[in-house]
Amino acid sequence: MALTVSTRIRMTLDEVARIGPLANLEVRFSAAEDAVNHVSLSTFRFDNDALVTPHLARLVGHDSPLLHLRRADAGGMFDRFTESSEELWSRGRPV
Repeated sequence: MALTVSTRIRMTLDEVARIGPLANLEVRFSAAEDAVNHVSLSTFRFDNDALVTPHLARLVGHDSPLLHLRRADAGGMFDRFTESSEELWSRGRPV
């Protein structure tokens, strides 16, 4: 199966559905108007740690680098990635 974006979305939704309802687990689609505002990016935040995968052109996520960020200083890389993700999240629609 080709790993297109739509295929990956379907695979992810299937896996989330298998988990069933889980407290504190939220899944959202990006708002249509944000299609021009964000790059392909996966962000998983855990308090003061974040795992960020900036997807590189022509590569799928597992072939792109994974950054482990820890919040050290206000306004640093951790804050910039999480603020960007939170802005997009706030406009997303629940699955």
